[in-house]
Amino acid sequence: MAGIPERVRADMTAAMKAREASLRDTLRLLVAALDNARIAAGHPLDDDEAVRALQREARQRRDSIAEYRKANREDLAAREDYELGVIETYLPQALGEDDLKALARATIEEVGAAGPGDLGKVMGPLMARIAGRADGKRANEIVRELLTG
Repeated sequence: MAGIPERVRADMTAAMKAREASLRDTLRLLVAALDNARIAAGHPLDDDEAVRALQREARQRRDSIAEYRKANREDLAAREDYELGVIETYLPQALGEDDLKALARATIEEVGAAGPGDLGKVMGPLMARIAGRADGKRANEIVRELLTG
């Protein structure tokens, strides 16, 4: 099975042949982001590294969407939203809220966390478990809620 960078390149070629300009342009941005990540890493990306690069791109799109909506620029927000949708097709299936809470509870038990001061002790192992499948910010909020009782 082809890795994520290869799939993005193949999809970009297909979008070019189908003359789908918006999709082609978005995939070009992703190819560039993946190439930059590969250059920074100094070796071909494995799928985990590619997912991290794509998550960075997705996070940038989410931030931009929020800023554009605050500025009443729905046209620009819509373009970013389209790009985010394309990026998400290459990311692993996201964890649901209940699944994330269950993983957080299990991690809290495993590390023996007792209160809010143990947040750091929980977040490392939890982030390793949810890598690529949940937002770290949301995971942090859930762990805080569970630790404060």
